[in-house]
Amino acid sequence: MSKRIRKIALEEHFSTPGFEAYSKSFTQHIAPAVIADLGARLADFDELRLTEMDRAGIAYTILSQTGPSVQGEQDSATAIARARASNDFLAAQVARHPTRFGGFATLAMHSPVGAVEELKRTVSTLGFKGALVNGHTFGTYYDDRAYDPFWDALQTLDVPLYLHPTDVYQTPWMLHGHPELTGATWGWGMETGSHALRLLFGGVFDRFPGVKVILGHMGEGLPYMRWRFDSRFAVYSHGVQLQRPPSEYFGRNILITTSGVCSAPALVGAIGEMGAQAVMFSVDYPYESTAIAADFIEAAPLDDATRELVCHGNAERLFKL
Repeated sequence: MSKRIRKIALEEHFSTPGFEAYSKSFTQHIAPAVIADLGARLADFDELRLTEMDRAGIAYTILSQTGPSVQGEQDSATAIARARASNDFLAAQVARHPTRFGGFATLAMHSPVGAVEELKRTVSTLGFKGALVNGHTFGTYYDDRAYDPFWDALQTLDVPLYLHPTDVYQTPWMLHGHPELTGATWGWGMETGSHALRLLFGGVFDRFPGVKVILGHMGEGLPYMRWRFDSRFAVYSHGVQLQRPPSEYFGRNILITTSGVCSAPALVGAIGEMGAQAVMFSVDYPYESTAIAADFIEAAPLDDATRELVCHGNAERLFKL
């Protein structure tokens, strides 16, 4: 095998001890043998993970607690305490391999004030690279003005938020009778993409123009709709006013990763829509194959400069690596 291209990966998960119960809603339909393998990989920070990274040419990974994490905790005080404990656990693992791992903070978004405090602590004290939040908190979305202090803190700290999928709060009627569609196959992308659009059309990026939100899974399909967002918003704005056409927030405030979508046509289309500096490589470890993701990005029909940006250059710039 020829020498691998240097890569940085951003949607790579672990599990904090004691957090397994939160993930049951995500894993209940997966075969027991697969669950056992996933559990071993989520708990590992050494041989399994580093060996797989080395084989794929992944020099650096930013780790995040697997979903739904504390977004699945009903009690606000418990969520805040457990988020802090998870972040301290992750910091200890990163400290063991500081040249290979970085951390995304787990945040209890039940309390905007609590989320701000923990974001500041993890970035300023623990050296985390931003935060990953698993979607809404029991139907509360973060375009709500109550979260403006959170977006202000994110902008001031100059770190991104990775908005990760979760289950919809209430299953839409169109999905009833089709559980195969409610999770990662379709429902998660619909949920997360809609949340991102709420942030955009809710004016979060106008109020806080320095905010960066990262979407995985090739942007949850949103990049391919940029033209239509402009076209139809011009007709059906319902009184909503934005400082820019909707399409211009993509690449400026909304960035994407390739996690879980190893399709060369999709990648080329996303770069065409977003620009080469807005797309970053990721795997979605351990739920997707590291080897497949690495082979995909190395074989994709990109020029060398663009491939370097997607594989590592954009992440190095965004995270000041």
